[in-house]
Amino acid sequence: MSTSQDSRLWSLMHDERQALADDLSTLSTEQWGHDTLCGEWDVEQVVAHLTAAASVNQWQWLRSMIGARLRPHVHNQRRLIEHLGATPEETLNRFLAVIGSTTAPSGHTPAYLGEVLVHAQDIRCPLGLSSTPSIEALTPVAAFFARRDFTVASRTHVIGLHLSADDGPFAAGSGPKVTGSTLALVMSMAGRVAYLDQLDGPGVPTLRSRLHNTAS
Repeated sequence: MSTSQDSRLWSLMHDERQALADDLSTLSTEQWGHDTLCGEWDVEQVVAHLTAAASVNQWQWLRSMIGARLRPHVHNQRRLIEHLGATPEETLNRFLAVIGSTTAPSGHTPAYLGEVLVHAQDIRCPLGLSSTPSIEALTPVAAFFARRDFTVASRTHVIGLHLSADDGPFAAGSGPKVTGSTLALVMSMAGRVAYLDQLDGPGVPTLRSRLHNTAS
């Protein structure tokens, strides 16, 4: 990836972090404890995870993973706790402090942009918040997710399917077609079953079966 492309992705990431922070600033104390689409984590825990992700460089990540005996869930939980504030306000302030960060464990910038986009919707969807990421930010994430598994088994979920966004330029793969918004495609590739109903096409039953099998 060229330096200019990478810089653009970081700029989009900063914009999306700020958009999420704006939404978070409107939440009540009760909403900070609300369930999300991200497993057992509540809103505050997901935000702390995003702060951790923007605070760990390659060597810190390696040390943490070795300390976790190469168990990503243990690494993630330890770093989440490290960046969790004593109150939701403190957790939000810690997130605000990393909005402009370009720290990451590797050079896979589309993946880290995807982490911000997916976790933002993990928070927004259950709370009924209407903000959505830009097509400009979603499209490179969709392309990356369709091309390879990284932090999520995105390629595995959609291999042998033809994906086509109906609101942007993203298209990938061959086979039974799956169409929908770029956001619904990204979230479904990330394993979020809640977005399957926003997709159409003969490939949807296959995708639904794969996601349910992964979740079970």
